[in-house]
Amino acid sequence: MRKPLISGNWKMNTKLEEAESLVRAMVAELDSIDNVEKVLCPPFISLAAIKELIKGTSIELGAQNMYFEDKGAYTGEISPIMLTDLCDFVILGHSERRQYFAETDELINKKVKKALESGLKPILCVGESLEDNETGRTEQKITRQVNAGLAGVSPTSQLVIAYEPIWAIGTGKAATGKQANTTISLIRSAVANLWDEKTAEAVRLLYGGSVTSSNIAEFIIESDVDGALVGGASLKADEFVSIVRQTSSLKSIR
Repeated sequence: MRKPLISGNWKMNTKLEEAESLVRAMVAELDSIDNVEKVLCPPFISLAAIKELIKGTSIELGAQNMYFEDKGAYTGEISPIMLTDLCDFVILGHSERRQYFAETDELINKKVKKALESGLKPILCVGESLEDNETGRTEQKITRQVNAGLAGVSPTSQLVIAYEPIWAIGTGKAATGKQANTTISLIRSAVANLWDEKTAEAVRLLYGGSVTSSNIAEFIIESDVDGALVGGASLKADEFVSIVRQTSSLKSIR
């Protein structure tokens, strides 16, 4: 049985004081939910402070990105060895990194390999554009991203993959539960073809894209959806707690 995982991607939001206030508003309730893995992914500047606030709780931290070298003349970058004392997870290949910062499948593959080598758990993001979706190229696009992102990576259950249709991120237009499950099932099949069935069954697959407390149940009840990568709703304490609590309830009764 795969343990459900809910991760909040705060993106480029919250000053340090705001980040601390947000965590204080939800830390006790989140910690009380023990059958869901909870991961907060704030901006880099808040990681150390939030680590102190969640010390001794069941809440974990993730970074929003990293570079694939340990150190060197890479001005402005953050390396995995800077993160390992702070984080358990790192988001890689988010569509915003691909779109705004021209990250390629090859670059993302280097980051995935380095994260795993460093003991971090990658949350590899894949997703198709609206044009891909409407012209029937979803399977082709997603399979290519999975194969390229995991090229040369040894089978591991430490990997998480998040399906985030680009047309649903921040738009308020989420996929339906059935749509999400269909594509996530394709991802599991792609992992099985690349690695093996046993590992594919152990890898957790998340849905992301306009997830809220109002629609999380639609995704969580689906058999292949193991949780969610939550954007805007993770910046509201009551919303995020509700998403985690509903996930706990619905997954435990399946």
